[in-house]
Amino acid sequence: MKRILLLAVLGAACFGQALSSNWAELTGPDFVKAIQQARGVCLLPFGIIEKHGPSGPMGTDLMNVRYASFEAAKQEYAVVFPEYFVGQIFEAKHQPGTVAYSTHLQLEMLQETTAEMARNGCSKVVVISGHGGNTNLIQFFAQTQLETPKDWVLYAVMNDGPNPNVPGPSKPGVDGHAGEGELSNVMAHRPDLVHPERAGTQSGADLKRLDMPRNVYTGIWWYASFPNHYQGDSSGANAVRGTAAMKARADSIANAIRSIKADQAGPRLQREFFEASKHPLDTKQ
Repeated sequence: MKRILLLAVLGAACFGQALSSNWAELTGPDFVKAIQQARGVCLLPFGIIEKHGPSGPMGTDLMNVRYASFEAAKQEYAVVFPEYFVGQIFEAKHQPGTVAYSTHLQLEMLQETTAEMARNGCSKVVVISGHGGNTNLIQFFAQTQLETPKDWVLYAVMNDGPNPNVPGPSKPGVDGHAGEGELSNVMAHRPDLVHPERAGTQSGADLKRLDMPRNVYTGIWWYASFPNHYQGDSSGANAVRGTAAMKARADSIANAIRSIKADQAGPRLQREFFEASKHPLDTKQ
């Protein structure tokens, strides 16, 4: 037994320990190695701090997207930026614990953060969406990266659609914000933070207090439907469903990392675009 342990120690000494994918855990010298091993691909899991009904933790979105990102990095190595939650959640400002930053700060922080990641060697910065309310923000931000020339490329990995390998809801109408599916995901890695027994203390029903045609949008739509900031029913949340869902998300992110690492067209076309944008009259018509 002692001989086996000695061999294990010698093996670790000879070949070195695997690099952490967690940006915050790396030493300076290891960070340089990590960026090289990741081929410049760095992840920014983007969550939020908001009420998740009566049953879920404030950091549900943040914890879920970070868990999936780290699981993905085990499959396809990338460097994962520290906790990031400076996003859009104005619709929940009336609920306790919600942190809603101003619009200009959201955009400035996202630009400064991704630029700092790039300055530190992240030639491919990947924003991983973990909060539905950030969808439009992330996609708009991605478009704004064409405003000025950059020597790095921003990618966004958005939420996946239904996956046939993930069990469906226990009954119709239970999924939604802080509903069965979302809190099942938390139970896959932090079951101690979920309280499905409290699900019935508030209503997650759609109150339908706004009567507008489908092509009319107003920011108050969510509050009009779900003033409790709770949609569905979390009483049936379970770790089995959540584990399958989180594995599917991690697999999807890992596949995206592989594609982004291999992508040569994106950087080349971005350079071509920035050069052409300097003198548009020369662009062939």
